[in-house]
Amino acid sequence: MDKLNLTDAEWRDRLSPEQYHVLREGGTERAFTGKYNSNKADGLYFCAGCGTELFDAEEKYDSGSGWPSFTAPVDIDAVDEIRDTSHGMIRTEVRCSNCGGHLGHVFPDGPGVNGLRYCMNSASLDFKSRDDVE
Repeated sequence: MDKLNLTDAEWRDRLSPEQYHVLREGGTERAFTGKYNSNKADGLYFCAGCGTELFDAEEKYDSGSGWPSFTAPVDIDAVDEIRDTSHGMIRTEVRCSNCGGHLGHVFPDGPGVNGLRYCMNSASLDFKSRDDVE
């Protein structure tokens, strides 16, 4: 699949102001304010910027952090992990591998076999119920 490359103006037309801030400027929504933090429906999460399938609801859990958290992406190639040293911290940023949109961060404190917590911004995601996808 060809990577999605849009101009800044095209991204602004395509995304809401909050989505633009998170996906294109690396912003973060306030904890416990995102529409998917408490979502318990069965389905799939896609990149709000380009529609790439990113996370399965079966991997979502309540981490208590205030952001939707997942133990793993649907495919490791769906995301890029990049060292982030902003704000005086060393973290691993997670971006959509197709459009480069900022999704959130991954931390080594999650449950499951890999022990990872993919802490994502709701603004960077679109959710579709499994019935709507299949």
